[in-house]
Amino acid sequence: MRLLPRRQPAPLLGVDISPSSIKLVELGRDDAGALVLERCAIEQLERGCVTDGSIERFDEVAEVLRRAVKISGTRTRDVALALPPSTVITKRISLPGDMDEQELQVQAESAASQYVPFSLDEVSLDFCVVGPARNAPGDVEVLIAASRRDKVQDREAVAEAAGLRAVIVDIESHAARLAATRLIETLPNRGADAVVALFEVGALATSLQIIRSDDVLYERDQAFGGAQLTQLIVRQYGLTPEEAERRKRSGELPEDYAAAVLQPFVQSLAQELGRALQFFFTSTSYHQVDCILLAGGSATLPGLAAQIEHNTGFACLVANPFERMLVGAAVRPARLAREAPSYLTSCGLALRRFLR
Repeated sequence: MRLLPRRQPAPLLGVDISPSSIKLVELGRDDAGALVLERCAIEQLERGCVTDGSIERFDEVAEVLRRAVKISGTRTRDVALALPPSTVITKRISLPGDMDEQELQVQAESAASQYVPFSLDEVSLDFCVVGPARNAPGDVEVLIAASRRDKVQDREAVAEAAGLRAVIVDIESHAARLAATRLIETLPNRGADAVVALFEVGALATSLQIIRSDDVLYERDQAFGGAQLTQLIVRQYGLTPEEAERRKRSGELPEDYAAAVLQPFVQSLAQELGRALQFFFTSTSYHQVDCILLAGGSATLPGLAAQIEHNTGFACLVANPFERMLVGAAVRPARLAREAPSYLTSCGLALRRFLR
């Protein structure tokens, strides 16, 4: 008797549309069940295309997404997208555990009407059962998420304009945590009860999530990111912002760049991240973290992780969401080594393929 081969879930692209770029990831599994990075791509967006979670220049964003899909070589058309947390209202509630799905939906909608400051007719609403309620035996904890429908439809429409079909719309911070969970499991005791500070250093802002055993203890955003390094390059060398960004990525900068521009920026960024941790310590009962995970486009800046360790006294690891994954032939390893921390959210979205 021969066992039938296990079918893989339908292919899915994780697509992260941020203010500075579009990141695309496709994951699969080999015959032994190991995760495989099949394809990935990053394409830059001009500033102003996406602002405060809103797609301001639709045609340009759709064109860049089309280009990312083409460069990746994927034939997959189903995508998981995400909204920034600032555009989504979330609330956890407890409900009786013996309710069926329809009853849960009715109760979730009723609860949402108390927390959403606009008509539910204008809202895209979803919910999921997180698990047993901690302080109410027999109840379950339900997470409700609601966003303005036009925010969701904008992303769905961009996907459609690029020849894709949005089947999942997640929250960026949730997707990032999903990818980070695999990294936390590599810590001692598989990361059980570890307090982990997850920093994502984007172009315009840096987000912090303090995570412990799948719980988010604290969240904070700071208006400080890699674009400030680009501005320093512009001022130091008299380049246009576009040329400064290109040279920053390619490394084609004068010999004094490291000492005159990069090192002062790294020190300033490490200080900002240290201050964000201090806000956490002063507003909670916690006084330390077990590990700092550093993601985003600036995570691989030379000396940044070491400077953060020096400033804070906590271990700092650069987050590679593809750690312990196989890498497919379509992926260029040298480029991936530079860009891996930028893919944290898109990798988390791609992992949704195996959770559906």
